Amino acid sequence: MSPLEGRTAIVTGASRGIGLAVADALAEAGATVIVTARTEEAAVAAASQLGRGALGVGAHAADEEAARACVEFALERTGRLDVLVNNAGTNPAYGPICEVDRARFMKTVEVNLWAPLLWSGLAARAWMSEHGGAIVNVASINGLKTSAGTGVYGVTKAALIHQTRQLAMELGPRVRVNAVAPGVVRTKLAETLWQNHEEEVAGRTALGRIGEPPDVASAVRFLAGPEASWITGETLVVDGGQVLGQPIRPRAAAYDSAAPPAPAPASEAAP
Repeated sequence: MSPLEGRTAIVTGASRGIGLAVADALAEAGATVIVTARTEEAAVAAASQLGRGALGVGAHAADEEAARACVEFALERTGRLDVLVNNAGTNPAYGPICEVDRARFMKTVEVNLWAPLLWSGLAARAWMSEHGGAIVNVASINGLKTSAGTGVYGVTKAALIHQTRQLAMELGPRVRVNAVAPGVVRTKLAETLWQNHEEEVAGRTALGRIGEPPDVASAVRFLAGPEASWITGETLVVDGGQVLGQPIRPRAAAYDSAAPPAPAPASEAAP
């Protein structure tokens, strides 16, 4: 039996990128997946692409009325809500953090921090607190370190990591709450971080490449499934080793010194 057979999952912001890959991974694991996007058209198109009974619902992540309607839709159509993946995110504020205007700051907070809390509360009250469930938040390695130009985004992701721990403590034991922290992944949201200089980014990554959406999706599927049944409040870094710093790439010649020494002449050999 597939690990999520018979379960229902909602993935926010799942029309493309990491969200779409997560939805695909959960569907492959047997779940009935409901994908959301800012427009009904985009959500339905993503669900059609996934197949396997996936459903699309137009719901902006920070729209409380739309979020509530989506949770109610999940319960009406499937009778349950076992997994919530808070994937929707935004990054409209680029530059020094002190120079970001209030509108862009608040939009980033609203989507990256308030929305996951909104959806988590709705899912918990509607089903999970009584029947159990798993929530996975998509954070970022920018929430674990400082970065040039994406400070506001990093602040919201750092707060989301702590919010994950807080919710794990408050919603347990029925509900598990964890997060993933992706590094640079080949998505539209992150394209300014890798496009036109992918080789450079890969060179700063211990595993020698940037991430792909399925890399993150596999981690989310694990945290959402029964294999992670005794894990809560954790943030799993999925970054190919980018937070480790500049890799040390030994040249092939360096291995020559590790070769065994040549045998000593017979006159010098031990008796």
